[in-house]
Formats: sequence, structure tokens, C-alpha cells
Amino acid sequence: MSVQPKDDRRLARERIAALRAAELHRRRMITGAVAATTAVVLAVATLVGVKLADHGTSPAAAAAKAPAAVQAMAGAAPAALVAQVTGVSPQVLDQVGAGKVSTLPGTVSGAAALTSGGKPEVVYVGAEYCPYCAAERWPMIIALSRFGTFQNLQLTHSSSSDVDPNTPTFSFHGATYTSAYLAFSGVETNTNQPAASGNGYGTLDTPTAAQQQLLSTYDAPPYVASASTGAIPFADLGNRFVVSGASYDPGLLAGKTQQQVAAVLDTPGNPIAQAVDGTANALTAALCKLTGNQPATVCSSSAVAAYEGKLG
Repeated sequence: MSVQPKDDRRLARERIAALRAAELHRRRMITGAVAATTAVVLAVATLVGVKLADHGTSPAAAAAKAPAAVQAMAGAAPAALVAQVTGVSPQVLDQVGAGKVSTLPGTVSGAAALTSGGKPEVVYVGAEYCPYCAAERWPMIIALSRFGTFQNLQLTHSSSSDVDPNTPTFSFHGATYTSAYLAFSGVETNTNQPAASGNGYGTLDTPTAAQQQLLSTYDAPPYVASASTGAIPFADLGNRFVVSGASYDPGLLAGKTQQQVAAVLDTPGNPIAQAVDGTANALTAALCKLTGNQPATVCSSSAVAAYEGKLG
């Protein structure tokens, strides 16, 4: 398996860090319900050294200009597509191994286990407009599907006016997950459509008080870098690992539909498979630590072994 050159990994990390900064600023503006003007947005973007993509176009105008192909990327996910994504070949995952991943899950030590119904719980918080969330859902679905089954996944895409516009993905809004090993709660706080007020995006799911407490506690230093405080997507894996932001560059999925992304996930050498499947393997390795290495067929795989010693 070839190893990504250090310079390439550094550049990928720098781009993701810059994009996270832009997304973090946008999220704080939305959650704080601040009626910012374009001039203020540009001033803040200059301070953080990030150029907000398409800052001259409002979300409403960008959505109206979205091509029909993008508008068709929404609705209930077809069963065949879900089967293709959740059924990525274990042999392919083994071949991908560590893949090409920019950011691994962070570790938590000394915290009480996060459980639900007597099983380790994974809590995900994101939003449909967010391109980083769009990217991270792909490997999360693949990884969790090795331990259980999703129902009612929805097709969606990131905002048409954010960085990496129209990133193809799924939504956890209204979806359910069944597993003998894990519990999963998926929260999508906002849609990808502009709010009626003209400020930010429409509201969707509201985190519970307990979920909000996880965000406040673990989506902040020392568990994540100070620059990523409050970033989404955020995932707490049993209070042992946390994910904050995307693990790979969402730009890899640019211009593609869900079907086109799914079609290459079983091609080990494809850059998308290297990023998505590689991230799925990292998440799987973390989940195996929660389940006591069960099921054995998954947790004894070379895909998981590829991350031995790389996770805390």
C-alpha cells in the first residue's frame, strides 16, 4: 500500500483547517442568530485568513440557481444505493487499510462511559448545510454498518452557497439504527435551505440537554484543537473518542452524485475510496475498542489492524 507523501498530507491538513475555520465562523453566526451583514462576514473572514467561498451570493439565490441534478440529490435514499454504501466489501476495506486520512479521532480519558440501553453509544451532531458533515457521514455510515443496520437514511447535499457547495451525502434526520453492539443517535441541527428569516439555515433537530453537554465538554480543548472548538460535525464515540470536523477533504466529492461516490467505494486505489474507506477503518477500529472487539469477524480484520497503535 503506497503512503501519501508528507507534503501532500500537510497541504490537505492545512486546507481542511482553513475550511473548518470558515465553517466554524458560519456556525457561530447561525447558532447565535446574528444578523450579520456581508461586510462583517468579509471582515471576520479576513481576520481568520480564510476566503469564504461565494460570499457575494445569498443562500436563497444560490439555492435557486442549483442545477436540476443537485436538486435531485434529495429524498429517501434508494435501497440499492444504501446497500451499496453499507455493504462495501470487507476485502476492499482490508486492501485500503489506513488509506489516506488527514485527521484521526481524538481520545478521551478518565470519562464515564457513554451508554444507552446497556450498549456503548455514538452521538453525532451535524447539519445538512455543512460540507464537512457531508463528507464525514460517508465513512460513519460504512463503519457503523459493520456493527448494525440503518433504516430511513435520506439523500441530501451540503449548502449551495458554502465552501465545497453541493457536496453529496446522506442525512441522519429521521433515520434509525439497530445493533446488538452499539447505540447511535444522529442529530442534524439545520437543513441545507435558507431560513425564512434570511439568517442562516432552517432548523431541523434540537440536541437534548445531555447531547448539548457532550458538545460543550468534548468539542473543546483539550479534546480538540482550540481553533476547532465548537466545530461540526462532532461525534462522541462512547466518551472514549471524539470526531470534530471532517477527516478528509470534502473537495474530493465535488461535482459528484451519491451514486457516483458509491460506485467507487469498492475500488481500493480510487482517491475517494482511499479517503472514505480509510476513515471508515479508523472509525471501525475505535468502535471495536468500545465493543470489546466484537463482532470478531470485523474487529480481527486487517482493516482494523491497520490502525493498531494509531488510536489512543
